[in-house]
Amino acid sequence: MENAEKIKQLVREKYAEIALQSKETNEASCCGAGASCCDTVDYTIFSDDYTSLEGYNPDADLGLGCGLPTEFAKIKEGDTVVDLGSGAGNDAFVARSITGENGKVIGIDFTDKMVEKARRNAEKLGYKNVEFRQGDIENMPLGGNIADVVVSNCVLNLVPDKKQAFAETFRILKKGGHFSVSDIVLVGNLPENLRKSAEMYAGCVAGAIQKEDYLSIIREAGFANVTIQKEKPIKLPVEILKDYLTATQIEDYNSGNSGIFSITVYADKPENCCKPGCCD
Repeated sequence: MENAEKIKQLVREKYAEIALQSKETNEASCCGAGASCCDTVDYTIFSDDYTSLEGYNPDADLGLGCGLPTEFAKIKEGDTVVDLGSGAGNDAFVARSITGENGKVIGIDFTDKMVEKARRNAEKLGYKNVEFRQGDIENMPLGGNIADVVVSNCVLNLVPDKKQAFAETFRILKKGGHFSVSDIVLVGNLPENLRKSAEMYAGCVAGAIQKEDYLSIIREAGFANVTIQKEKPIKLPVEILKDYLTATQIEDYNSGNSGIFSITVYADKPENCCKPGCCD
């Protein structure tokens, strides 16, 4: 418990600093945390390009994602969408462009400074049906069965108790609702020194777990139709790999058979759910 609280405090402090930086600064720093963290970080190896998506707002894009969950989230006009780890509002605003005036988007973020920034962005855009709340994904400030869709972008890997985070996601979704989440996972066993180096090179590897363990947590939470919608390997420079892997191991790593991956995962809450939380 003490270690989990320390992790949360570090996340809160780091992302409070990120909220005050530009996207360009974040892309040139350790998981957005500032150049003093390390000298070789390239956070852009995670991020996808949002600029062609309707609803994109450059003021809300801090370059912190590792996928495009809203692109796969099957959002419909009039839906209520919850964005976990909403940052400056990037995914929330893209979701709002789909759900429209008759829908609602709620962003939840752990960091006060991020919530403040997202609210300023929403105010500048004149959005009345987008709101941002400060809160912990392990204990969301929301009632049960309110969301048609949940999205999240490279956030749950930072949450210490992923089982609780997905249990909360299950609780807030309506029966028949679903989520689309982009996140960082591991495949195979990375040598410990390589993993530590990868964390320094591309900060958010730190909270990543094995892909199969990640998917198992989702299923154990009660979700059905668990599907990987998109998967891409995160490429590390050969200069880092060669310090820890043989030539054969590097070839295997670069082939995608093992390593660090960004995945976008879909799952739904069954209509006939009889699990605790379905009717709360």
